[in-house]
Amino acid sequence: MIGAIVLAAGASSRLGRPKASLPVPHTGRTFAETVLATLRAAEVGVVRVVVAPGAAGPNPEEVVNPDPGRGMLSSVQTGLRALPPEVEAVLVWPVDHPFVTVGTVRSLVDRFRSGAPPVVVPSYRGRRGHPALFAARVIPELMTADPAEGARSVVLAHADRVELPVEDPGVIGDIDTPDDYRRWTSP
Repeated sequence: MIGAIVLAAGASSRLGRPKASLPVPHTGRTFAETVLATLRAAEVGVVRVVVAPGAAGPNPEEVVNPDPGRGMLSSVQTGLRALPPEVEAVLVWPVDHPFVTVGTVRSLVDRFRSGAPPVVVPSYRGRRGHPALFAARVIPELMTADPAEGARSVVLAHADRVELPVEDPGVIGDIDTPDDYRRWTSP
């Protein structure tokens, strides 16, 4: 089974409001709802949405990072602890990348299943993006990674990782500021 962790516990300080609740124009969905819909359409088996204290709603997929101020890796680790042990790989997906396509998610999973590399990272025009897929065998590395370096250190530690070229600019669509939001959501 493939799992996914949606990282939605950040402070969104540069944006000024929670990224997970930002609307995706013309869809009636928020960033978080869009990511979840993409994961469901790609038939990902189990999803955990990591949120900050006080942000959890009635969604049973949500788990609370008690101290998101420790950084993104702490949310990754919180999500990993909440996944069932039978997960064979996990997608780590920051909620501020809502425009990744179902086809890209399926391509990442298919590439993993075709040879079980330790890490599969999408790239668009030579730029690595999100979500990254980590084989279950590297989860212990994510659990002990240096918080200052985060999951990136695990990606770079594996020369046998796969950087999968995709025709999906959404993988590099990091929305951190109001200008980023306007750029990605304007017609």
